[in-house]
Amino acid sequence: MVDIATRVYNHKWKIDPIIRSLIDTDFYKLLMCQSIFRNSPDTVVQFSLINRSKDIRLAEMIDENVLRMQLDYARSLKLSRGESTWLRGNTFYGKRQMFRSDFMEWFDNYQLPEYDLQVKDGQYELTFEGKWHEVMLWEIPALAILMELRSRAVVNQMRRFELQVLYARAMTRIWEKINVLKELEGLKIADFGTRRRHSHLWQDWCVQAMLEGLGDSANGGAFTGTSNCLIAMRRDIEAVGTNAHELPMVYAALAENDEALKQAPYKVLADWHEEHEGNLRIILPDTYGTEGFLNDAPDWLAGWTGIRIDSGDPAPLAEKAIKWWEARGEDPREKLVIFSDGLDVEEIKALHAQFHGRVKCSFGWGTLLTNDFRGFEPDGRLEPFSLVCKAISANGHPTVKLSDNPNKAMGPQSEIERYRRVFGATGQVAREVIV
Repeated sequence: MVDIATRVYNHKWKIDPIIRSLIDTDFYKLLMCQSIFRNSPDTVVQFSLINRSKDIRLAEMIDENVLRMQLDYARSLKLSRGESTWLRGNTFYGKRQMFRSDFMEWFDNYQLPEYDLQVKDGQYELTFEGKWHEVMLWEIPALAILMELRSRAVVNQMRRFELQVLYARAMTRIWEKINVLKELEGLKIADFGTRRRHSHLWQDWCVQAMLEGLGDSANGGAFTGTSNCLIAMRRDIEAVGTNAHELPMVYAALAENDEALKQAPYKVLADWHEEHEGNLRIILPDTYGTEGFLNDAPDWLAGWTGIRIDSGDPAPLAEKAIKWWEARGEDPREKLVIFSDGLDVEEIKALHAQFHGRVKCSFGWGTLLTNDFRGFEPDGRLEPFSLVCKAISANGHPTVKLSDNPNKAMGPQSEIERYRRVFGATGQVAREVIV
C-alpha cells in the first residue's frame, strides 16, 4: 500500500499528474456519453465550472500556470490498449459489451477538447464548449483537478511529520466510520467520491479500506463498488453508476415549447429505456422536483428497477417514492432506492434503519468518504466545499436545474421561474449545501 504522506511530501517535481487516465472518471459519464453519441451527436453544449462556496477563492490559492499544466496534461491522454480492452470486454451490471463497437472506435481516438480559462473576482471561470459527447467528459477531470490542486496548495506547505499525522488522523477517521457501518445488517454501499476527492491516491486508499473493512459484495460483503472506472479496473471491483441531471437539463433546454419542456425528463428516460435494463434503469427524479415528476410520470416508469435520491430531505422523498410505487401496483420491497446526497455515517445509519426491509436500500457515499479532512487544519483549509461543473447551455439555449433543494437551483432567474411554473415546483425547503 502506498505511503501517502511520504508520497505527498515528495511531490516536488514539476508536474505530478492529477488525472492519470481518460477513465479516471465516473462510470455514469461513459454510459451517458454513449447514449448522447447515439441520440444527440450534433447538439452543441457549453459546460462551466461553478463554485458554490464563494468564500473559497480558488484563483488566489491555485497558481494559474499549474492549473493550465494539469488541464493540458489531461488533454494529452488517450485510452491505453488495456483500458480499451477492459471497457470492451468487461462485464458491467451483468452485461458484456456494454459499450458498442462504434462508440469504442470513436473513444479509442478521443482526447479532451480545448478549454477556456479566465480569472474573475478571485475565481476561475473554466468553460468547455463543443459537441455534447465531446465536451461532457471534461466534467469529472476538471473538478478533480481543481479539488486536488486546492488540497496540494495546503499540504505542500506542510512538513514530513505534519503530513504523517494528518493522514494518520484521516485514515483513523475513515476506519472508525467503516467500523460503524459494519454493524448495519444488509448494508449496500458504494464509493461515489471521484469528483470532489482530496486526491486520486486518497480515493484509492479509501476504496481499499472499504474493501477490507466491509468486504466485496461479489463475495457477500457490503461494498458494492466504485464510480471511478480506473480504480474499478485496477482493483478488480464493480464500476457503478447510471445517469445524471445533465441529461434532462439539456433535453429540457432544447424543448420548443412548454408542453415539450414538461415531457423532456420522460423523453430522456424513454431513450435510456431503449438502451439499458436491470439495475441501470434507475430514475433520477429531482432535476425539476421529485413530487411533480412522480405525479406526472408515465406508468411504465413504475416498472423500472429503482430511484436515486440526490437532493432535498431524503427520508420524506423516499416515502413519496414508496407511495408512488404502491399506488401503481408495484411492491416497494422489490425496488431499489439509492441515497447519494452529501451522506455521512449518521445519516446513512438513520436512513438504513428507516428503510431497510421496506425497499432495497443502497448508498452512494461521496465527498465525506473521499475528502473528510474537517477540523484537521486551521480555518477549514482542507474542508470540502461545493464545486460543480454543469451544462449551462445547449444549442444556445440556457439550461436550468431546480432540484429538491432550492439552494441548488441554477440558470437565469426568468427561466427558473418558467420551469417552476411548468413543473409545478413549489413549497420546496432549502437545505444547506455541504458538497
